[in-house]
Amino acid sequence: MKLSMLDQSPISTNQNAQEALQESMNLARLGESLGYSRYWIAEHHALPGLACSAPEVMLGYIGANTKNIRIGSGAVLLPYYKPYKVAETYNLLATLFPNRIDVGIGRAPGGPAEASNALSDNYLQHVYKMPGLVNELIKYVDNKDAILQASPLPQVSPELWMLGTSRKSASFAAENGLAYCFGQFMSDDNGEEIIQHYRHSFQPRKNGQKPYVILTLSVICAETTQEAEDIALSVIVWELQKENGEGNRGVPSVEEAKEFQLNQYHQESIERMKNKMIIGNPHEVKSKLMEIQSRTVVDEIMIVTITYSPKDKHRSYQLLAEQCIK
Repeated sequence: MKLSMLDQSPISTNQNAQEALQESMNLARLGESLGYSRYWIAEHHALPGLACSAPEVMLGYIGANTKNIRIGSGAVLLPYYKPYKVAETYNLLATLFPNRIDVGIGRAPGGPAEASNALSDNYLQHVYKMPGLVNELIKYVDNKDAILQASPLPQVSPELWMLGTSRKSASFAAENGLAYCFGQFMSDDNGEEIIQHYRHSFQPRKNGQKPYVILTLSVICAETTQEAEDIALSVIVWELQKENGEGNRGVPSVEEAKEFQLNQYHQESIERMKNKMIIGNPHEVKSKLMEIQSRTVVDEIMIVTITYSPKDKHRSYQLLAEQCIK
């Protein structure tokens, strides 16, 4: 089974942003040593508890501290940027780190409305123009513009991905010959049906190109089911705190999470969140991942794991690698 990592660079209550970003680099190095196929880092803006606002900066740092693992953005929030500048940036990364760079494309705001307004005067208009923006980016990355090149031109172009949580994003990826990453951990939609639609609709933009799908899941694995449940409580309570406008301090410790006062509404929210996660011991998690892969027939599974302790996060990824990466 091919496994990869998605890192949102969360900040725990005992960390500052610098320490969280350093842990992101450490996580990428761990993933490389364990045999994970790729490491992607997400883009967020003005969201307390998430440290990475510029994946392209972090990828230079991470690329310099790793050797083989593919690295990329999950995702570049394209409505904020000119496609030519994105192509230049990732061509430069692909020149520095040959045959290792992925460009995940997304259109979510990645933060509050105030951040969107600060980043772009016409964010919603650019969202509506997303098909044109993506096609322009494809043209520059594929070096198909007759007049302008996005220098430097790497020997191997970055790989373009469409990230999404809907049938619409899957259709767009298929129509434009893009690899597709479905964010099941953020979606209530039927990922299996959407992935099948992508495969059946795929139109290659390069000779020999085939559809390729990553499914992204939220997973916490520990030696025992109870330990995994305890560790997962931190991120679950953090989500509840953010809903209440109280999550500014970052991911709470397990002890802090257990002290959080839960009401009936919280209990319903917890069950809803758990339904979007895979939590358990190595045997349970492997069994669930194999069942999902068999049902969805995805090419790769990407894991996002948020914990208070880097040690618990590292151990979760290690246990998964031991069980699933052959």
